[in-house]
Amino acid sequence: MSLLRLVPGFMLSLLYRLQKFLDSQMAWRQFLSFNKRLPSTPSNSVTGLASFSSKSNSYIVKVGIPEFLNGVGKGVEQHVEKLESEFGDLQKLLVARTIKLKRIGLKCQERKLILKYAHKYRLGLWRPRAEPVKS
Repeated sequence: MSLLRLVPGFMLSLLYRLQKFLDSQMAWRQFLSFNKRLPSTPSNSVTGLASFSSKSNSYIVKVGIPEFLNGVGKGVEQHVEKLESEFGDLQKLLVARTIKLKRIGLKCQERKLILKYAHKYRLGLWRPRAEPVKS
């Protein structure tokens, strides 16, 4: 007597789905093990930038507070003087809290933009675009 005759129909469908799932898991494991053997960074990538960035940067510019705020845009670049006099360098601005920015006199939306892009910058997910020199 065949074992399949003893198994009810719904159990067969579950076994079939389980087999499909296990096959797909095996395919993923093979795919991931193959990718581990490949070099982790392409030869043309720049260290320090996210490798999954959708925009290519042709060169890296030293980022200060003016470049950072110009990259954020949306009106926050008008506060360059205030922020440079208060923080001095970009690293201090990147760890600033919202209450400090509020005491300087920035509006809520400007604070949110600066903090959002500062977080992305710290994680390496965003960099201000390098502006070409206008002649």
